[in-house]
Amino acid sequence: MEAFEDDNPFENDVDRLSSETSSTSKVNISAPASPPSNTARHTSPTTNHPTRPLPSPGTSKQSHPLYKSDFCCNRDRWLHSGDDVEIVISDAQKTTVNSATPYITYVIHAGTAEARHRYSEFESLRSNLVKLYPTLIIPPIPSKQSISEYATKPAKAKEDAAMIARRKRMLQTFLNRIARHPILSNEHVFHRFLDGEVSWTEVLHSPPLSLVPKNVLKAPSHNPIDPTASSAYQALPNPSATHPLRHPDQRFIDSEMFTNKFASHLSGPMEKFWDILLTAPEHDVESAQDYSELGAVLNGFSLNESGALASAIEKMGQATDSTYMSTTRLLQELEQNWAEPLHEYTQFASIIKKLLAYRHQKHVQYEMTQDSLENKRELLEDYEKSEREAKRIEEALARGRVNGISPHPEGQEENEGPEEPGSAYLPPHPGPNPYRRRAPGMAFLNALSYTLHGMMDVDPETARRNGISKTRENISQLEDALHLAAQDLKYSSSTIQADLDRFQRQKVADLREMTIKPGNVASSQKRN
Repeated sequence: MEAFEDDNPFENDVDRLSSETSSTSKVNISAPASPPSNTARHTSPTTNHPTRPLPSPGTSKQSHPLYKSDFCCNRDRWLHSGDDVEIVISDAQKTTVNSATPYITYVIHAGTAEARHRYSEFESLRSNLVKLYPTLIIPPIPSKQSISEYATKPAKAKEDAAMIARRKRMLQTFLNRIARHPILSNEHVFHRFLDGEVSWTEVLHSPPLSLVPKNVLKAPSHNPIDPTASSAYQALPNPSATHPLRHPDQRFIDSEMFTNKFASHLSGPMEKFWDILLTAPEHDVESAQDYSELGAVLNGFSLNESGALASAIEKMGQATDSTYMSTTRLLQELEQNWAEPLHEYTQFASIIKKLLAYRHQKHVQYEMTQDSLENKRELLEDYEKSEREAKRIEEALARGRVNGISPHPEGQEENEGPEEPGSAYLPPHPGPNPYRRRAPGMAFLNALSYTLHGMMDVDPETARRNGISKTRENISQLEDALHLAAQDLKYSSSTIQADLDRFQRQKVADLREMTIKPGNVASSQKRN
């Protein structure tokens, strides 16, 4: 089995455990580990650097943390150019290209490249990134909700225009979070999504997406599409996310409790605040119309008056218009800089729960494989004990024959009576003897019964030796599977923990920015 080389994608100083010197029965699963050196898929290469800082890729622009010398494509070069890059969704257009029904396509600008993608393609990109990187926190996309109503209900176009604008902003945030991620930004699938030169259907039907396994639990955590992965992965069990652990890791128990607490806070008062801000523009439209009409009336009324009264009425109209514009701008700022990020972090909480569930399943997989290996070893021990007992009995019988034990019981004469035909040549058999004298007409049935008993009877010695051979084969396969499960668990634990730390820094930076922006907005409104 090849050496398990440590190359943690987030950290440089980690404990190393070689697979050649480690025991499958005594593996420290809490120690950090990383994938083998051949983990590169269709990602662009990065150069080894002594320090690779991980900034908080919050809503503010940040310079890219990775230092690279080789690039897989122009988009990769642009993303890692060191400049303050920003992916922009400039427009959302209604179209019917390659479709019988109209849909919304989003125009993406990444440097000099322009790509157009519909919502389902964003959804497909994210779901495939989850399969390619099961140990990373993949940013969320806005929920689908009723965006399709834009194409089916033209009467609500004005209402849906705000929803489309909101989705456009959140999809742009999704793309920029991936672009600032130290690992995901290297994925060539993401580069092709931004390039727009190749159709997304072609990307889905070409490697690496065409190699994505159906069940990522039976694939390497560091590279689920590895074509050289050991066949022992198929021997791993497929546990549920609710299966209990005998020896849980306290770090991830604490992470799960903190995530649940964070999610409950966001889904409570914060989510209500999000709903209020979503419905506020509907009421604000009516107020805006009233302010607009009032301002127009006051401005018109000022023309019919003269002197100080006309000037006062005109100022009232201007103040009304200014109130309308300031209120609208305030609501937009609160929605973009407060409500949308809070909603996004509600989705992040759900994503982290699934990530911890994956790590939990990997841990259960390791323990279940351990149990299966122990059971097989106990079964092999029973087989070998039976084999030794059978040999002892056989040796005892052989010694008895050598010592001259008569095959006839004591006192029985050799010519006591006529022997049954062929009885000297029949082997010992539990079934009825067809040559024993029976009632007329039963000879055929007795012979048939004897033959069937001979076909159904299994030689216990052969069955025992076949069982020993098969059990040893299963043990060898389970030992390989246990070794792979231990490596996967160590890699999953270290990588998930590292990404959780990165996410924590991102969250702190985003929440800090969210609390500062409303104050800045209020100050600007007061100055106006």
